[in-house]
Amino acid sequence: MTTNASLNHAQRIPLAAEIHSRPFLKLEAPEALTHLAIFPAGESGSRSSHYPSQHALLAQLCGHFGVAPPHAGANHFFHDFGRFRLKWECHTEFATYTFTEKRVPDPGTTAADSFDRVPLAHLPQAWIAALRGSLMAAAHVVLERGAADPATLQQNFTGMLAGARVMQGGELWTDFAIQPDGFSRFVLRDVDMRAQQAGRLAQRVLEIETYRMMALLGLPVARTVAAALDDVEAELATLAERMVAGGASAAAEQDLLGQITRLAARLEKLSLNNGYRLSASKAYYRLVRARIEELRETRIEGVPTVDEFMERRLTPAMNTCEAVTARQEALGRRIANVNDLLRTRVSIVQEEQNRQILQSMDRRTAQQLRLQQAVEGLSVAAISYYVVGLLGYAGKAAKALGLPLNPDLATGALVPLVAAAVWLGLRRMHKRMHRPVVGDRHAEIGHAVLPP
Repeated sequence: MTTNASLNHAQRIPLAAEIHSRPFLKLEAPEALTHLAIFPAGESGSRSSHYPSQHALLAQLCGHFGVAPPHAGANHFFHDFGRFRLKWECHTEFATYTFTEKRVPDPGTTAADSFDRVPLAHLPQAWIAALRGSLMAAAHVVLERGAADPATLQQNFTGMLAGARVMQGGELWTDFAIQPDGFSRFVLRDVDMRAQQAGRLAQRVLEIETYRMMALLGLPVARTVAAALDDVEAELATLAERMVAGGASAAAEQDLLGQITRLAARLEKLSLNNGYRLSASKAYYRLVRARIEELRETRIEGVPTVDEFMERRLTPAMNTCEAVTARQEALGRRIANVNDLLRTRVSIVQEEQNRQILQSMDRRTAQQLRLQQAVEGLSVAAISYYVVGLLGYAGKAAKALGLPLNPDLATGALVPLVAAAVWLGLRRMHKRMHRPVVGDRHAEIGHAVLPP
C-alpha cells in the first residue's frame, strides 16, 4: 500500500530531501581536488542577500562549458564536466566549489610534483578573475595511496607540518598555511580505507579549512570592538566618579543621566554592529571542533595532530572573541546598574522637590482659607450694617407715621438678630454651593475644606 501524496505535509518531501542534499564525493586514489569558498565582500550575511551573485557566478562557469546551471532555488549542484567534476553548495554566508580530477597513476611523479596538476588548471581565467576580493578559503587536496614519509612531504609545505592517522585507515598531512600559489595544501593518504571513506575524509578536511577561516572572521572584529570598549569603560568610570562625588544640582544630575543614557545607546549600537559576526564565529568554531572529532585522529610520533594544531592556533583566537563578547555583555550590565542608581537618586531628588512644592501649596491653601474666613467675617459685618441701616430707615418712617416706636432703640436691638441671620444665611449658601456631587472630585474636595 502506497501513501497518498495528498496526505503529506507541504514540507515533508523537501525536509526529507534536505538530509540527502549534500552527499559525500565518491573518491578513489589517486585524485586531486581544488576547493574554493566564496564569501562576497560587503554582503549582509544572509543567504538571500548573496545567493543571486553566487548563482550568477555558477551560471557563468556552467555557460563556459555549455552546461545548464541549476534552477534558481537550488542550494547544491553536482555535475561531471568530463575533465573534472564539480560539487557546488550554497551556505548561509558563502558558497563552496569543489573540483575533483581523477589522476592516472604515474610512477615517475614525485612528492614535489603532487600539486602541479590540479583541477584549477581547467577553469577559465576570466571566471577565476571574477572571484577577486571574495575568496575566503582556497585549498588543493591530493589523495594518494600508501603511507607517507613526513620528511618527503615537507618539501610541499612552507610551515610546520601537522598530521595524524585518521578514520582508522587514512592519513592527513597539512600545515594550514597559504602557500606561494595562494592555496592551502592537504595530502590525504589511503592506507586502508573502506569504500567512500576517502570522500568523507576529504569533505571533513575541506570543511575544517573553510569553517576555520570563517571562524577567524570574528577576530579582527573582536580587536576593533575591544578598543571601542576601552573608550566606553573609561567614560563610564568618569561618570561613576561624578556620581560618587555628589553635591551636584538637579540640572547636573539630569545631564549626567543623559550622558549615561547616550553611553548605553552607544554600547547597544556597537553590539548590534558586531553581535552577528561574533556569534557566527562561535558557531563556526563549534563546527571545526566537531569535524576534528569526526577524524578520530591517532598520533604519528614527532608530528602534532590537527586537534593540537587548532588548540594552539585557533582556540586562542576564539577565546578572544568570546572574551570580547562577555566583556561587552558585562559592560552593558554595569551601565544599566549605574543608570538605575542615578535614576533612583534623581527620583529621590524629584520626590523631595515635589514634597516641598506640596508643602508650599498647603501653606498657601491655609493662608487662602484664613483670608477667606476673614473676608466672610467682614462680609457678615458689611451686610448686617446695610440691613440694619435699612431697618433703621424703616423705623424712622414708622415713627413719622405716628407709631409709638423708638427707631434708635429698635435699630440697636435688631443688630445681633440681623448679624445672626446673615451669618446663618451665608453658611446655608456655602453648604448648597459645596454640596458633593457624584463623580465630581473637585466638589468633594471643596466640601472637605469648608470650615465647620
